[in-house]
Order: sequence, then structure tokens, then C-alpha cells
Amino acid sequence: MKKIAVVASIALLTSLSALAEGPATPRLDQRQANQEQRINQGVQSGQLTPKEAARLEKGQEHVQRLEDKAKADGVVTKQERARLQHAENVQSRQIAKQKHDGQRDMNHDGKRDRPARRG
Repeated sequence: MKKIAVVASIALLTSLSALAEGPATPRLDQRQANQEQRINQGVQSGQLTPKEAARLEKGQEHVQRLEDKAKADGVVTKQERARLQHAENVQSRQIAKQKHDGQRDMNHDGKRDRPARRG
């Protein structure tokens, strides 16, 4: 009888801790991780300057705040999911735009590299 009570209380605690975390958004979490990885790769390759990376990180923080706000009441509605997806789409486009805009920091000195002179 005691074993059943212990198992039941463990199961109850596990389910309560899952509820305390809020609703799961695994796709969004994975997408945010992928975008963080894209930003880090851009910094390492020199495609992103430190200022660009900082701006993109700020955008990622904005998306995280939106997600936290959506999860606050314990339910992520269809409209909230659509808003979060839109914010991620905007971020994705910004990352691509900044990585391919021609500004480089190939020597990682924190300054934008100047284009080579032709002539």
C-alpha cells in the first residue's frame, strides 16, 4: 500500500512540475536554437559583425519574451502560435539579410572590414 502511495505522489509531482513549466512549444524552441546557431556560425565565419550579431541577439530575446508571455496563462492559443511563428519568420529573414549584406569581420577585430580596392 505504501509503494502505491509513493508512486502516486511521484507521478503527481512530475505532472505538477510539467504544468509549472507551461505549455510545450518544442517546434518553436528548436527553431530558436537553430537561429541562435545560425547567428553564432555567422560570427565565427566573419559574415556578421559584432554589432549585427548583437542586434540579432536582441531580436531573439524579443521572440523569447513573446513566448514567455504566451505561456504565462498556461495555454498557447492558435493566435499566439501564429504571432510567435511570424516573429520567428521576421528574425529568420533578418539573419539571412545580415549574413549576406557584404559587411564582414573576417579578422575578428570587432571592426567592419573594408572591401578590397580594385585597380
